[in-house]
Amino acid sequence: MVAIEKGGARLVFAPEVGGAVAAFTVDGREVLRPTAPQVDDALLTANFPLVPFCNRIPNGRFEWRGTSVTLPPNLEGHPHPLHGQGWRMPWAVEAIETDRALLVFEHPAGDWPWAYRAEQAFTLSETGFRVTLTVINTGEEDMPAGLGFHPYFPARPGERLAAQNDGVWLIDEDVLPTVRHAGRWGPDWAVGAPVAGHALIDHCYTGWNQRAVLSAPGRPDTVITASPDCAWLHVYAPPGEGYYCVEPCASRPNPFGEGETGMVTLCPGERRSIWMEIATG
Repeated sequence: MVAIEKGGARLVFAPEVGGAVAAFTVDGREVLRPTAPQVDDALLTANFPLVPFCNRIPNGRFEWRGTSVTLPPNLEGHPHPLHGQGWRMPWAVEAIETDRALLVFEHPAGDWPWAYRAEQAFTLSETGFRVTLTVINTGEEDMPAGLGFHPYFPARPGERLAAQNDGVWLIDEDVLPTVRHAGRWGPDWAVGAPVAGHALIDHCYTGWNQRAVLSAPGRPDTVITASPDCAWLHVYAPPGEGYYCVEPCASRPNPFGEGETGMVTLCPGERRSIWMEIATG
């Protein structure tokens, strides 16, 4: 693992584990869920990138511009591949300074039939960090692209989440989106609601204004902001676990489904970037 520091802030990376962040602390306090030693699965880290799509593709099958694609599963016991290739492959540290780092991943054409380069550029301040995630089409044909972030936050007693939204995608037993429900559903994040005490939340919210706040009594707030392209906010709160995820995404689950999904087309050499900031008091 490698780390950068500024003041009391420390950001630790596990690049070989899907380009993951292993820990983020401010004055010794864990802002993201810390990664245990010897972890080799990005799902057990503090944050990892979603590239070149977010969430699940039903059975890994989709059509794009007359091309039929079938992706293999990438999560044991689950038939629907999710989150792209980046989180399942090692990344390299291409540059590092006292308060900056650049992680890169080169993907040759394969089951995902388009070559691309992914980059994560991190900048650390004394109270937070910004990561810019970029995907570049390095092939000779147009390719679809979607991006997102998957940070894990340690559960704190009495924690509440406030995040503007105008609706949510409901899910089936395979956690695939079914229909969009307009307005409030379950916890009212728009006005702030407790994160704990619910059945499984693994839902994508629409109409997000790129700002979310986690607050707990007697603790500093954690503020998540993102670039305008991150029009969707995915919230994952599994009951009984000591963490939850608040994920800014520039594409939604089932990214090749009907309607506006946030996927864009990149011409050869073209790039797409989004950013996320996580800051604390």
